Amino acid sequence: MTKHNRNYVFCGWLLTAALTLLFISLAAFAEESVCVKCHRGVTPGIVSQFLAGKMGQAGMDCSDCHGGAHSKGSADSNLAQMPTPDTCSMCHQERYDQFANGKHALAWVAMEAMPMWAHQPAAVTGTGLKGCSGCHKIGLKLGVTKPEEFRYGTGSCDSCHTRHTFSVKEARDPRACMTCHMGFDHPQWEMWSSSKHGAIWQMEGDTGRAPTCQTCHMPEGDHAVMTSWGFLAVRLPEDDEDWLNDRVTILQALGVLDWEGNPTARLDVVKAGKVARLTKEEFDAPRAKMLKVCSQCHSPSYAEENLAAGDGLIRDADKLMAEAIREVRGLYEGGILTRPEGWDTAPDLLQFYDTMYPIEQVLWVMFLEHRMRTFQGAFHMNPDYTHWYGWAEMKRDLAEIKAEAAAMRAGQ
Repeated sequence: MTKHNRNYVFCGWLLTAALTLLFISLAAFAEESVCVKCHRGVTPGIVSQFLAGKMGQAGMDCSDCHGGAHSKGSADSNLAQMPTPDTCSMCHQERYDQFANGKHALAWVAMEAMPMWAHQPAAVTGTGLKGCSGCHKIGLKLGVTKPEEFRYGTGSCDSCHTRHTFSVKEARDPRACMTCHMGFDHPQWEMWSSSKHGAIWQMEGDTGRAPTCQTCHMPEGDHAVMTSWGFLAVRLPEDDEDWLNDRVTILQALGVLDWEGNPTARLDVVKAGKVARLTKEEFDAPRAKMLKVCSQCHSPSYAEENLAAGDGLIRDADKLMAEAIREVRGLYEGGILTRPEGWDTAPDLLQFYDTMYPIEQVLWVMFLEHRMRTFQGAFHMNPDYTHWYGWAEMKRDLAEIKAEAAAMRAGQ
């Protein structure tokens, strides 16, 4: 074949390919739904995101999730259904079941259970989704009587698979977790990203050599996201008697037990929210899963030793925490502090920043910020968070509380 003929064949092939792509594009445009055609002019970003995603490429339409009642533009936009996790379950039943039986599904319930919740601005804890609710919206909105107040829906899955591409790749990226798992009481993103694991991931990318949030907390894509210690790092029963006594003191300050050691109504909330481990099985099962994950790169003995070291830090932190609680409790028992009206217990760690006395402000920060950082830093392999941002701050908190309590007794 001559060079001229080869060029002729190549140009013919190029023209055929171009025409094929054109016909495909025209066909796709001709098959666009009423929703897509309308929203290209109203919300073009949403359309492009949806069509770029797997569901859009598979031929799904907006009406598959939003229903077909909305068809007259802005005149009846209120008829568009806002998807819920149940909507997603129609195609993703296994993942929905894992999620519904896991920790994230209980996030909204856990937020509403906090006694200080009722005193905060609605935008922070309600449908405004600006403060606590901005992250806790991942939870199932059980008992929501006015779903219309959630203008942008009562979804949960879109907290990680964000609209409208709903990308699996995005949700597998550890950066998908950092909006919620950062900051004051649970800076897991800061801890992990500056740990050796996180440093390797940032240098090498997703090579599989460094574990991410999803590697450890969602093995094999498990959407339950359960951990052995839970958010509060509290478990029962406890074989170590001294540690058990310290933990009882903490549970009393959380209002889960009264000062005689009897269960209160808050215990039911703790059970429902799965924020503590109240049976041996509840602790042992997720611990075994974590050991299996760690043992993919480390020897089982090394993994066991490191996790046990984290357990030991919780024990030591609980000793400091219980001592601080007993100092403040003694002020109430001695009549130096007066229990606020409407409080069932005092001190009450779950009142957070709504406490009346400066000494209690130190106490709740010691619990929710510094104790959290002590044990979370240990399990996320971050020495500085464990020590300087956690343990060292707890020691300083205790010294301040003891000095303040002594001064208050002296000036009684």
